[in-house]
Amino acid sequence: MGTISQLHERSRQPAYRIQSDEEALEIARTLASGFARQASDRDMNRVLPYEELDAISQSGLLGITVPSEYDGLDISNAVLAEMIAILAEADPSVGQIPQNHFYILEALRTDGSEEQKKFFFGRALAGDRFGNALSETGTKTVGHYNTRLTPDGFGYRINGRKFYSTGVLFADWIAIFALDPSDKLTMSFVPRGTEGIQIIDDWDGFGQRTTGSGTTILHNVYVNGDAVVFHHKGFERATTIGSVGQIIHAGVDLGIARAAFAEAVEFVREKARPWMDSGVERASDDPLTIARIGQIAIRIEAASAMVERAGKKVDVAQISTTEGHVVEATLAVAAAKVLTTEIALEAANTLFELAGTSSTRIGLNLDRHWRNARTHTLHDPVRWKYHVVGNYHLNDVKPPKNGAL
Repeated sequence: MGTISQLHERSRQPAYRIQSDEEALEIARTLASGFARQASDRDMNRVLPYEELDAISQSGLLGITVPSEYDGLDISNAVLAEMIAILAEADPSVGQIPQNHFYILEALRTDGSEEQKKFFFGRALAGDRFGNALSETGTKTVGHYNTRLTPDGFGYRINGRKFYSTGVLFADWIAIFALDPSDKLTMSFVPRGTEGIQIIDDWDGFGQRTTGSGTTILHNVYVNGDAVVFHHKGFERATTIGSVGQIIHAGVDLGIARAAFAEAVEFVREKARPWMDSGVERASDDPLTIARIGQIAIRIEAASAMVERAGKKVDVAQISTTEGHVVEATLAVAAAKVLTTEIALEAANTLFELAGTSSTRIGLNLDRHWRNARTHTLHDPVRWKYHVVGNYHLNDVKPPKNGAL
């Protein structure tokens, strides 16, 4: 594509081409099995998952949302969310890193030019990773930006500072979000090694510790004119950009919930002692414990079903992008995000409630499940999702158009 194609050379073998939804899920399960083995050690010692991200690139999973007209699989959003949940159950940091990648591809599908789509979808199919430079601190709200895109000849210059740049450490391309001279939000594709980009590995959150969500400093970064997408257009009409981004976040939370639940079941079966007044020989025979495990299992199943249902509604809205279909998808994804947020936190708390004091030992590192749940669920607060859903049903107020819905 014009000059942008000359700015990035492929440094790895072309990715595998996945042929079906079922194959995508099977590949995710195979990868997750390997990722899970060292997930606790990576969290405890903050070892960044470079090898794991390379494996995902080679697997073909990063190209599964590319539309069929650009030689992609155009996978169902229900399958996309489940794939993320599978990876996140093994290692939620690894599961979260591709979230921005798929959000960026959806924004490209919605508002990119034909030439941009052909080129960047091709890069995704080849296994390239897209990271974000989106969120900032020190602005009036989380939806405001200080980073600026200014004209310079046939291209532009970008100046600003980004925080929470999830996945940028592992990216081949950085999608930089900046305001143009008219205060309209843009998304610019820049190769990671471009002059003027400084990436600082300073993410020190107590959970999701290996997502690489550090600071990105942009000093007079040059971007070609044909690599800029007018992202604001995606929120001036009904689109599925926010729904796709949010259902992936829901998938991460669902994976965390499943992981915490599995740990709880194993610990109660193998290590926990029954309460002295329970009258049973094994903790797993305690009727109160059994009932609590049943509660969590049912709620995880409900959250899984809601994610699947919401994903199918997003599929419909992508095919027929009417305001009615988009509103249905937005409300369903909001519900899924609420349920997965709540069950991730509840499952992580229940792990310790049932496993007892011995489960809090530092060497077991079981607290990573709660830390990951608490950290990741701070994305896009669910109290506002309750408000959006309630306001729609009570007052016929349609959901706002933004990337958090």
